[in-house]
Amino acid sequence: MATATPQAPAVDKPLIHLTPKTVWLIFGALMAGMFMSSLDQSIVGTAMPTIVGELNGVEHQGWVVTAYILAIAIVMPLYGKFGDLFGRRWPFLIAIGLFTVASAGAGFAQSFGELVLWRGVQGLGGGGLMILSQAIIADIVPAKDRGKYMGPMGALFGISAVIGPLLGGFFTQHADWRWCFWLNIPIGLAAFAIAWFTLKLPTHRSGKRIDVAGIFFMVVATSGLVLATSWSSWTGKSGYDWTDPALLALVIGTVLSIAAFIMVELRAEEPLLPLRLFKNPTFTIATAIGLILGMGMFAALAFLPTFLQMSTGAGVTESGFLLLPMMVGVMITAIGSGIAITKTGRYKIFPVVGLAITTGGVAWLTQITGDMSMWLFGAMIFVLGAGMGLVMQTIVLAVQNSVDPHEIGTATSTNNFFREIGAAVGTALFSTMFTTKLAENLAGVFAGAPAGSGGEASSLTPAAVQALPEPLKTGVIDAFTNALAPSFWYLVPVIAVGFVLALFLREVKLSDVAGMVARGEALAADGSGIASETVDGAIVVDDLSAGELPTQRDSAREDVDAGARR
Repeated sequence: MATATPQAPAVDKPLIHLTPKTVWLIFGALMAGMFMSSLDQSIVGTAMPTIVGELNGVEHQGWVVTAYILAIAIVMPLYGKFGDLFGRRWPFLIAIGLFTVASAGAGFAQSFGELVLWRGVQGLGGGGLMILSQAIIADIVPAKDRGKYMGPMGALFGISAVIGPLLGGFFTQHADWRWCFWLNIPIGLAAFAIAWFTLKLPTHRSGKRIDVAGIFFMVVATSGLVLATSWSSWTGKSGYDWTDPALLALVIGTVLSIAAFIMVELRAEEPLLPLRLFKNPTFTIATAIGLILGMGMFAALAFLPTFLQMSTGAGVTESGFLLLPMMVGVMITAIGSGIAITKTGRYKIFPVVGLAITTGGVAWLTQITGDMSMWLFGAMIFVLGAGMGLVMQTIVLAVQNSVDPHEIGTATSTNNFFREIGAAVGTALFSTMFTTKLAENLAGVFAGAPAGSGGEASSLTPAAVQALPEPLKTGVIDAFTNALAPSFWYLVPVIAVGFVLALFLREVKLSDVAGMVARGEALAADGSGIASETVDGAIVVDDLSAGELPTQRDSAREDVDAGARR
């Protein structure tokens, strides 16, 4: 049976000409925005003790991270959908503005409550920067050439994950923790200025009804999931035991909200997250890989700095430097795979090999010891980074290439959304396993310790560990190592599942038409090749001469005969 492809919304402004200069200028603004957003997920970690101590928020310090992650997760689907419906220029500018203003507010915060509030606003902007940057690249660069742009974007995630703790520690030790936020102000202003003048993307006049009910249940379900995983992983007065009625009620409410969200999306005229996308095997497998990678990657990154500080006595800045091999691994493979994809047009091999390497890297981390060589540790995390660099942006490219150009933003945000959810769940579960084993180990170490020996299991810091007399010092270091190393075994089968899924990832031929050109919103670099529709993932192109603008198209054009399509 013939099917119709949705018509591109009417465009308010003349078509832009996607010349190489225009693309690279836009790319510069996108990279600056992505760097700010991804950096702020990790930069406050090493500065946290100083921040909460100065602002009297020690008992509630988890909110500094949770507020940011929660806000990012909530707005990801919104930015993706609204960008598809109304255009991405103004959402991107709003996201930069929110993030920059919130960074100034957080830097000048005089109370813990103010800081948490501004961190939430930062997340509202940060989620948009992450999603819209990837979607805009898909708008302006054909899939066959997108690898050389997506590669650096993937490398940027790895760089920020490592350089964030390093910068946070440096500012805290040698300047002021407030520079963790003030740093974003000049970057944000520059990114906003570049985007204002170069991001000449079309805006749409969409008459489609916004999925209000879907947004409501998505916000409730996402909030419940992030809060449940965050609170269950905290310790001390700020945490909750899994038998606590409040936490159980939160979990039940979250499950019910997820069920309600699914029911609403099945009936919505214009769903926030079209569930039919999951009928596409390439989209489903790539999104599942993103979820798994989030669970493994962030769980591993969350605890390696603590291990380094406890075992080597490294300060917060030094522990950041010791993670540099991971950043190098991510950079080499993310950029290298992007170039290779552009040259060959093939992408399936990279997530397959990458997940195999990542699985091996995590398994290798189970062999860490308290007295191991830092050269050996560097080799371990280099392998882990190299594996992740092959996967992160490749699966985003696979998702974007497998869906209708009108749904690039929605598909991109869905993939990233599931990765963030995976990170929250994976970190919480890993934390529970690690801290439970650590508590048992430390209880044994301090059980026979004489009174006044210099430390207590409940109040250990890296400095306190290094000040302990022998054999307590070695006992505590071994307790941390013997709790952390076996915990990585729990991540091995999770990432191995991702490897198996990658084997079934269908390789769809990379499109040679940019998303905006495919939707009839832009001229290609040579002024020709305006595409108006897609048929089963293939672009149907109207060959126009340079400078010629497409006329208003009919609401749909019938596909070719079903038998011919097959």
